[in-house]
Amino acid sequence: MNVTRDVVLDLLPSYLAGEASADTRALVDEYLRRDPDLERRVRARDIALVRDVAAAPAPGRELASFLKTRRTLGRLRWTCALATAFTAVALSLRIGFADGRLTTFRFLIVDDPVPLGTCLVVGAVLWVVYFRMRRGVRNTGLA
Repeated sequence: MNVTRDVVLDLLPSYLAGEASADTRALVDEYLRRDPDLERRVRARDIALVRDVAAAPAPGRELASFLKTRRTLGRLRWTCALATAFTAVALSLRIGFADGRLTTFRFLIVDDPVPLGTCLVVGAVLWVVYFRMRRGVRNTGLA
């Protein structure tokens, strides 16, 4: 099989980053032995050759980005759950029936305004936090 210089140049970013397979490394090494000019430029890390490698993320950067994304989405999920729970508690109802007819229908916040009003305020704050976090996630391209 005839390997051209363009093929080797296409393989160089993964070769120089250390991500190439053993067969690819052997193929590039063999070609570099036949092309001393290219070998000299590769060994000198000529900027024109390593341009693509420099643009690649550093090792471990992808994992760090993944873990940060996972933490952010976890916080988003918990914020939504807590906001829903506090809102539901604050807006809970008392419904009473007697003889198959509705006799009582009222919000519990009317009977006990301080704790349930606090739940309503906490729920509203959590909803604001949730939607701001969600906007931030959308602007960064995570979701």
